[in-house]
Amino acid sequence: MSKKAWGGRFDEDMDAAALAFSESVSFDQRLAPQDIRGSIAHARMLGERGILSADDVQKIVQGLEEIRGEIERGEFEWDPTKEDVHMNVESALTARIGDAGARLHTGRSRNDQVGTDMRLWTREACQATAARIDRLLCVLAVRAGDGVDVLMPGYTHLQRAQPVRLAHHLLAYCEMLERDRGRLLDAARRMNLSPLGCGALAGTTFDLDREATARALGFDGVTRNSLDSVGDRDFLVEAVAALANCAIHLSRMGEELVLWSSQEFGFVQMSDAFTTGSSMMPQKKNPDMAELVRGKSGRVVGDLVTLMVMLKGLPLTYNRDMQEDKPPVFDAFDTVDACLDVMAGSLAGARFDAERMREALVRGFLDATEVADYLSAKGEPFRSAHHVAGRLVRLAHDQGKTLPELTLDEMRAESKAFDQDIYQALDMETAVERRKLVGGPARARVQVEIDALRSRLEERGLDVAAIARQLGADAK
Repeated sequence: MSKKAWGGRFDEDMDAAALAFSESVSFDQRLAPQDIRGSIAHARMLGERGILSADDVQKIVQGLEEIRGEIERGEFEWDPTKEDVHMNVESALTARIGDAGARLHTGRSRNDQVGTDMRLWTREACQATAARIDRLLCVLAVRAGDGVDVLMPGYTHLQRAQPVRLAHHLLAYCEMLERDRGRLLDAARRMNLSPLGCGALAGTTFDLDREATARALGFDGVTRNSLDSVGDRDFLVEAVAALANCAIHLSRMGEELVLWSSQEFGFVQMSDAFTTGSSMMPQKKNPDMAELVRGKSGRVVGDLVTLMVMLKGLPLTYNRDMQEDKPPVFDAFDTVDACLDVMAGSLAGARFDAERMREALVRGFLDATEVADYLSAKGEPFRSAHHVAGRLVRLAHDQGKTLPELTLDEMRAESKAFDQDIYQALDMETAVERRKLVGGPARARVQVEIDALRSRLEERGLDVAAIARQLGADAK
């Protein structure tokens, strides 16, 4: 970089290796739309305060609009010797409109400029990712509606535990994703304060109207401390932490699709569009997309760690280390967005095997809890009832039977409280329907949750019925 870029303080140009090491335009050019919006708002405010002439403001705005058009069309030539997106845009502006372009930077620093750009970009990215979460929630809502009457094993420790509905299982992920969406939008609200006007660290002597630029850029207000404003990146940490949480939820979903699509489970058949074959074994149908979602979650967690470690030892205010905030933020959003799209497609095309799920309920004594609850309802202390149920499980296991295959006499040998109605209590559908508390898997409760989810999505402007029709058409 020429010494002229920094004024009269330097006698030597920047070393080529140092320039290559320190340039950021290769990745921060992505901030160009936000940078130009911020510059236009800043220029207009300077004009309103009488700091720039109306003629200068007109030239600046027109020049920036022309540059924006070139960038959108892919015609703008990025120059790594100008280091970053801000200097590239400002240099191009000055080259085409002269001194007016050089006056644009009056009353601001790249420190408050980049802070503004990143808040604008991240705010928009949070909204876009939330919309992708909504798309996945729509798919899950439709698939849950299809699975209301499908019973399957619920698991703890990856051991068959109790019967639940497939819809109830899918709705568990909806709860996770709703929280992820809420965290992202909450982060977007909290970061929605403008640092523009804080300068390098201590504001400026020019009579700026910070509130005006904040309003022009859609901020809720202005930041209150100039030192914190240019030295803060916890708004990025908060957003990426929400993304990491979402990535982990998607990873767990991917893991279950991997397990369920295996021959050992056989609960789901993944579509050809989201699976791959083997280069050697022709019988293979690998759930690669679900595996990649699982694998990419580590990347997003790594992005969060990168941000936090980068910040942990920084004194106030701005330090060049903070240039390294952008690659992990961009990567985290890109990765989670891609995972959300792929997971929505994977679940949209998946075919759940209701019969295989019901078969899995037969073995594993998922009805043992029903025995304990039955005896408790008859007046036995639960701990005693639990022991009786455990002894009956061992008896049935030793005989190669299920609990309903034991005779009433065999059961009564363990407790006189057993009567013929125990066999009705051991019915899987009955067992699920008895769990009708709020949050439980009884059919009516599950349907209420599906309807509530669909209503929330429709209130957000999504056409769940259209997505349901599309999934039905794709299935045919």
